[in-house]
Amino acid sequence: MPGSTEKFRTVRIGLAGLGNVGMGVYKNLETNAGLLRERTGFHLQVTRISVRDPKKPRDGKVPQSLFVGSWQELVADPQVDVVVELIGGTTEAFDLVSAALRARRPVVTGNKALLAERGKELFALAEANRVPIYFEAAVAGGIPIIQTLQEGFVGNHIRSIYGIINGTCNYILTRMSQAGLSYEIALDEAQKLGFAEADPTLDVGGWDAAHKAIILASLSYGFWIKPEDVFVQGIDKVSLTDMSFADRLGYTIKLLSVIRADRDGKVEVRTQPSLVPKSHVLASVGGAFNAVLVNGDIVGETLFYGKGAGQDPTSSSVISDIAEAAATLVYGSRHSGFVPHGLYGKSKPVDETVSNFYVRLTVEDTPGVLAQVAKVLGDRGIGISSVIQPEDEGSDTTSLILMLDDATLRTVREAIDELKQLACVREEPSCMRVETLGG
Repeated sequence: MPGSTEKFRTVRIGLAGLGNVGMGVYKNLETNAGLLRERTGFHLQVTRISVRDPKKPRDGKVPQSLFVGSWQELVADPQVDVVVELIGGTTEAFDLVSAALRARRPVVTGNKALLAERGKELFALAEANRVPIYFEAAVAGGIPIIQTLQEGFVGNHIRSIYGIINGTCNYILTRMSQAGLSYEIALDEAQKLGFAEADPTLDVGGWDAAHKAIILASLSYGFWIKPEDVFVQGIDKVSLTDMSFADRLGYTIKLLSVIRADRDGKVEVRTQPSLVPKSHVLASVGGAFNAVLVNGDIVGETLFYGKGAGQDPTSSSVISDIAEAAATLVYGSRHSGFVPHGLYGKSKPVDETVSNFYVRLTVEDTPGVLAQVAKVLGDRGIGISSVIQPEDEGSDTTSLILMLDDATLRTVREAIDELKQLACVREEPSCMRVETLGG
């Protein structure tokens, strides 16, 4: 149990991992130690740090006496009250968190992939051992969206959540839209500025945002969403041509995570490039910033905006969780960190999800093409709300841009497959959802 000082109780922290975020946590706990003592009533002290190589040179002045060579040693140490997992990954991190929970140590983690893929197991273990897991830093960096869903909106049915929750993708798409950069050049710029990893696959492929969406959906609707039930599409196929036509139509393109339940209680969770109306507040979220729009049946629409990544914003959320964990040790915990509730329980098959769609075709510049395309769509009951066909582009092909009325993804996919078989269609069609962002 926590030790004590003359005036403040000491809560001893074991920090597993001293990368970018881990160093931020250590640095900011030291820098704001006095403020934290006065606000929480606890002295939050890092007493052990596990790293793979304790002798590796590191930024910041960290006493060598704090280092241990393994997370197993850290978890077993009686001088540790709270375990903070910042090593990443899903295998070793799962073993670490499981061991800490079995040792009845509260856990703080920012590991979105771990929770999205194995959260059901970990929260069951936390419940069985009557110790909590805190995970504010797992979604949207410094934005306190987890605590808001758990506590601030406890009296609300969550109607929907729309999120721009990957700063790398948002930076790339912003630069494409505002500066006219190609995807490749914008990605290279993001890597040079440190917004994108050397291997950006998890970000640009959509899975970083999808993992966060799974966590938000599971909290909102009270059952664990399976990753295989989530639709994920990355931004690597978004072109400047699509950006230009979206702008002409009054939209911008964002990697948008959509979470919502239908009237039957089926929950859809998807992440994909989407056309967002320029008149909507989410369209103005630029650069590496994140935003989450929550619609509750009592509170209505509420927007959360801020930095979604980086050392200081993420460490701010970790420190907030450490303070909560300290209070748990002293005053007791009310739940494991995830509370199931029985109003929902099924994921909606992605093929059944409904929205408007944007479709761009590259077609032969000859009479009768639009009629062929319209017939394919009409045969499936898909309405066309508007058509753009640019004036002569100086070649034997032209772009044909269609804005489609509400349709299921299955129906649109089938139509796209048939359109590709038409002799007049020359290239792979571009197809994106158009989000109305209502309800």
